[in-house]
Amino acid sequence: MISQFEYIRKNSVQPLTKFLEYITYSYMIDNVVLLITGAMHDRNINELINKCHPLGLFPAMEAIAVDNQSKQDIYYTVIVDTPLAPYMEACLNDSQDLDEKEMEVVRNTLYKAYLEDFDRFCTEELGGITGDVMHTLLGFEADRRAISITLNSFETELQKEDRINLYPKLGLLYPEGSEALGRADEKDQVVKVINDYSKDYLKLIQAITAEDASYEDPFFEYEVKLHQMSFEQQFHYGLFYSYFKLKEQEIRNILWIAECILQDHKQDIHHYIPLDVEL
Repeated sequence: MISQFEYIRKNSVQPLTKFLEYITYSYMIDNVVLLITGAMHDRNINELINKCHPLGLFPAMEAIAVDNQSKQDIYYTVIVDTPLAPYMEACLNDSQDLDEKEMEVVRNTLYKAYLEDFDRFCTEELGGITGDVMHTLLGFEADRRAISITLNSFETELQKEDRINLYPKLGLLYPEGSEALGRADEKDQVVKVINDYSKDYLKLIQAITAEDASYEDPFFEYEVKLHQMSFEQQFHYGLFYSYFKLKEQEIRNILWIAECILQDHKQDIHHYIPLDVEL
């Protein structure tokens, strides 16, 4: 009996290559935002490049880290020749100036387009078990981003209409839940939306409503569970995506432990996200 990896290698090299390319696009987005933001603060270009994720490197990245560029400048000089070009087009509005607030809008706009395109590729071009598994994983990421954007937009200048435009058009909350999130003005309303439209996320409500607790950790825990479950299926590409995501959580755990040691908070070392959660 051949392994899942051996089956995939022998039967679908080209679709797998494209699938793996899609995984790297998220790292490219983060690198682009890092370089532009660093240029705003006059950071050294070599220092910025060294901080970029290696899976998201691409030619001419240095040209992004030039101060006083508009989104149009960045697009036509660098991004236009990368896979991010179709995603960046959605950011080319009338606004010419880039600041930190605008960069968050750019980041979320890029991720929205990326998640929707990745989901389309998995469900329409690949289909099968890969489509089902990835639709669940990408849908959760879309819901997490929608909830996070909503919570972080309270008491900011971001208009509700603009907030809704940043929500990816997939996930358990889409479409009715997304519309309800767009109308939310406070945490209690966000909790109600989750309760009404996504019973799978009910365990996350306590973290959102807690006064001094971060809501990110329960999301990470739920994400680990989803990625572990993808390994329960056979003969699909989603396990490669899950492998990368579980490795990301492993890195976050190592950084957390190192930070606790550095700051002499060893009593908090065990507050990391375990990778062996019960399914």
